[in-house]
Amino acid sequence: MDKKIEKQLTARTVELGKSGDAAVVDELLKLSDCSAFHVKRLAVSALGKLAGKVDSKKVIPVLLARIRDCHAQVRQYAIKALAAYGTDSESALHDLRDIADNPTEKDYNRRDAKKAIEIIEGAIRIKNEKMKKYCQKCNAVIDGDEYSRSMKAFQRPYCDKCFDEVYLSRRNYDTKVELNKNIRANDGTFVQSDGELKIADWLTARKIKYRYDERIRIIDNYAIRPDYYLSEFDVYIEYWGMDTIDYKIGMLKKLKLYQQQGKKLISLYPEDKNNLDIILKSKLSKYIRLT
Repeated sequence: MDKKIEKQLTARTVELGKSGDAAVVDELLKLSDCSAFHVKRLAVSALGKLAGKVDSKKVIPVLLARIRDCHAQVRQYAIKALAAYGTDSESALHDLRDIADNPTEKDYNRRDAKKAIEIIEGAIRIKNEKMKKYCQKCNAVIDGDEYSRSMKAFQRPYCDKCFDEVYLSRRNYDTKVELNKNIRANDGTFVQSDGELKIADWLTARKIKYRYDERIRIIDNYAIRPDYYLSEFDVYIEYWGMDTIDYKIGMLKKLKLYQQQGKKLISLYPEDKNNLDIILKSKLSKYIRLT
């Protein structure tokens, strides 16, 4: 596809995703089948954000097709989107279980498939057994669809009213982050900077599995997004690559949280890039045995 056209379609998809308007669903469904990878993954992500607002009968079949996509990250976004549709995604459970049990699938897709299964099955139990779940913010009773949508987005149960209060700012932030992930690492992961690229490729070359820029709960009711999490060793890696005041304030808060929770953290900086092999190996060897 022509780069100019791809750029225009990407911008349009982002615009539709930000709108949160159910009326854009048909256009998003078409874009989810676009040949351009970035457009496709953004469209699938946007469809997940429309859960509860659109006819799931139109969306679920498309998401089912996308979890078989040739691009691993398109599959990932489709898996997460299915989780947001809760009980309506019951028909996807068989395929999600196949992904979760597939040793050739990307680790992050297997993990997200397991999470999606848990959310969908939880929503089904609430519906069938008339279990009571409560909004964490206002304590109102929530139904299965509210449960699945909020658990997918926040890993916390919210009613629709409280969900909408916090969703807009996070949606805009997440979209901005995803757009900045435009550098492809050797393992196919898209990262945001050349420093993060070097780290990703260094870990991949040594067959060290990592989770990149994913929310991880390290304390009850609070999650962070570490640059890299080495789940096999419970080690976190942060690449502190910016120099703005707001960034530094956020960095200090994050460092304090890691310290308070006693987490194994490796901090890297732009000046470390040229000697990354030596520096990262030295810091990581404190926690794991490197060959």
